[in-house]
Order: sequence, then structure tokens, then C-alpha cells
Amino acid sequence: MEERLEKILSCYDGKNFELIPILQEVQHEFGYLPESEMSEVAKFVGLPKSRIYGVATFFEQFKFTPQGKNLVTVCRGTACHVRGAKRILEEFEDKLNIKEGETTEDLEYTLGTAACIGCCALAPCVMINDDVEAKLTPKKVAKFFSKETADEI
Repeated sequence: MEERLEKILSCYDGKNFELIPILQEVQHEFGYLPESEMSEVAKFVGLPKSRIYGVATFFEQFKFTPQGKNLVTVCRGTACHVRGAKRILEEFEDKLNIKEGETTEDLEYTLGTAACIGCCALAPCVMINDDVEAKLTPKKVAKFFSKETADEI
């Protein structure tokens, strides 16, 4: 078992009610839930691997493929939708050359959407990592990818 996983598991007793916190720590450490680590977690908590995947797929927070260094999340809530979220998403897809749910080959960006990020007065908006970008237009999205501002992301 990999040393990083051993360190995580050493903080737990192997009880099945510890599964979600364990998965959260594994994802934090690896950036996603690698298959080999999922198998070890299943053994550790004494549950079938299918049960571990069942729990992990229930929660949107868990990812099964490597994620980009920068997570771009376009809000699709009502206010953002009405104010052009679809165009904002399309502009990010165009600039990053990926579709929603995908990661760039260089693992620099992952593009996703959220039902609502809770910034309705700032619509349309996106989160880039932990920062909210407000009142976006397709033109403003393009500025994220200009030389002057690319280092700020």
C-alpha cells in the first residue's frame, strides 16, 4: 500500500461509518479517487468495492479521474441561466478546447458546472478554484486567457 494512503488510514479504526471522511482525505491527497486506493479503502473498512463506489458516486464532490490544477465551475442557477450562463460555459469550452466535465490534457484546467454557487446578485458568475468571478460576459472570459491576466488565475 502506498505510503500516503497508509498515513491517511492510520488515523482511522476501519469502521464503515468512517468511509466518507476517508474518501475525502484520499481525494484531497491524490486530487481524485484512484482505483488502487479505492480497493485498499474497501479492504480497510471491510466493505465490498462496489459499495465504496456506490457511496462515492452518490456525492458529486468525489472524482474518479485526475482533475486540473485550476477548477473552473460555471454556475447554472436560475439567475445565471437567465443572464447568459450558457454563453459563458460555451466560451470557456472554446478557450480551453474541452467540454463540461473534462480536463485539459496538460491537467491545467477542469471545467464543470454547479446548480448554484450562491452568488445570484453577481450573475452570471463562475468559480475559479475558490474565487468567484462576477457579472461575466464572453468578452470577460476571453480576458482570463490573455497573457496579462493568465498568471492571475
